[in-house]
Amino acid sequence: MVTDKRIGVVMGGQSAEREVSLRSGNAIYNALKGLGYHTVAIDAGPDLCSVLISNKIEIAFLALHGGYGENGSVQGMLEVLGIPYTGSKVLASALAMDKDASKKIFIYHDIPVPPFIVVRRSELGVLSFKLRTQNSELRTDFDMPWVVKPATEGSSVGVSIVRDEMNIREAIEKATSLSEKVIIEKYIDGKEIHIGILDERVLGGVEVRPSLEFYSYEAKYTAGLTEYILPPEIDSKAYEKAKDAAFSAHSALGCKGATRVDLRVDGEGNPYVLEVNTIPGMTETSLLPKIARHAGFEFPTLIEEILRGAIDEG
Repeated sequence: MVTDKRIGVVMGGQSAEREVSLRSGNAIYNALKGLGYHTVAIDAGPDLCSVLISNKIEIAFLALHGGYGENGSVQGMLEVLGIPYTGSKVLASALAMDKDASKKIFIYHDIPVPPFIVVRRSELGVLSFKLRTQNSELRTDFDMPWVVKPATEGSSVGVSIVRDEMNIREAIEKATSLSEKVIIEKYIDGKEIHIGILDERVLGGVEVRPSLEFYSYEAKYTAGLTEYILPPEIDSKAYEKAKDAAFSAHSALGCKGATRVDLRVDGEGNPYVLEVNTIPGMTETSLLPKIARHAGFEFPTLIEEILRGAIDEG
């Protein structure tokens, strides 16, 4: 046992990823209980601060996905309360959650990302969406297809693949219903690779092959809709480049603990970082546990390693 302190597994919350967070949190809670830890399951609500205090929580194991649980807000509250917690600190969490901000940091560090632009909700009324014309309000330097996504959501919530101009307004409106800022980026034709990182070391990667159009929320969390290839079926040089780009992205944001970095690798073996997930999913279909298992970490061992990082950071 790493610690005899009282651990609160913080899950749920009010983001669009609430249900996935509850599944992750319950898996973590059961693993910790099975290992003999003093563990309390906490559904994060407006009274989270008082619940942590009343339950005498000494370490917070964060299983929140999206929203205030992953954008640095809860991390900041825990800092004020003096409660050590798993995962990245306030700034890294906030930067990773904002795809606009994180992409700019990646560019500064020469980490490859797909070409992109940012559209704000306030601009919707003036955009003509007559693309690539002389009078267009919305201009890009890259051709379709595009990926349209909220800048501050995860789990592919609100994401659309746009292949013609007729669908662009609907895609942007869907994304802006979830986020003030929307990312429009070039769709990279190739393979989707996810790299797992734990305590400053790369565990390995997984290639995902969804049966749907892309690795959507449904494809991620419905058993049987996605094929998982471990290790990815790409050549060794491309795999090493993907792992290097992933670790560089993790480090550039200042992330800690366990993260999962999502990338596309094109037909020539060039990786493009999409985002860094500072609180990766821990459900039965989640990618980090699959990567960790392939690297020799069964689920309870992975959870204990993540907990150990919080104790060391605390």
